[in-house]
Amino acid sequence: MTTSDSIRMEKLCYSVGGRTILEDFDFHLERGVNRTILGVSGAGKTTILKLLLGLLEPDSGSVYIGDLCITGLPESRFMNQRKRIAIVFQGGALFDSMTVGENVGYRLFEEGCLSQNEISTIVSEKLSFVGVEAALDLYPAELSGGMKKRVAIARALAADPDYIFFDEPTTGLDPIGVYNICNLMLRLQAEGKTTLMVTHDLVTAFATSQRFTFLHQANMLFEGTEEEMKASSTPEVREFLQPTDRSLFI
Repeated sequence: MTTSDSIRMEKLCYSVGGRTILEDFDFHLERGVNRTILGVSGAGKTTILKLLLGLLEPDSGSVYIGDLCITGLPESRFMNQRKRIAIVFQGGALFDSMTVGENVGYRLFEEGCLSQNEISTIVSEKLSFVGVEAALDLYPAELSGGMKKRVAIARALAADPDYIFFDEPTTGLDPIGVYNICNLMLRLQAEGKTTLMVTHDLVTAFATSQRFTFLHQANMLFEGTEEEMKASSTPEVREFLQPTDRSLFI
């Protein structure tokens, strides 16, 4: 696997208000290796996604999309590389004033490279893929939580990215909603998309990923497979997998 087929961090440090979020953090996401970043709420998982997208600037260290180091570059210099990545935000982040169809096609309309008919075809295809084609003309307020998540996935797919980031995709969903999201992630992987998810939902993580990163107190305490994680002797990892009355995170 070449560096052009990966997204990575090297010796990255990031802090907010004097609080260290990441310290000398190394991270490597290769094409075709679906990964989940695990950790308790507030551990910095979502921050990693924002740093990888160039939405935040690290204190030190580097972020690469393919062969390009985006750290310190103006956004205009890495927009083409970032188009390889899409993100599904925790709340869906749909535009309330737009219909479902307008939300899904928004990025394509903004880029202005396709005709109205071409965009409409893509929007229909992606909504059909996630099973909400009947919601085309509805507004986000008319959708259930699970439908909003699926529309957000359709929007992420519209520009045909190589990588799709998921920020706590199953939060607030009932078991059927969780099943649907897991099923969609597995279908995306079967079609060649690489997924990176941040979550504390172990069931979803183990159902959809092959590699796992465990983040605790600004450091990576574990990186490996499900089997390796379950066999880990690291106290913080064991506590996360099987919490006890003496939680190590209090």
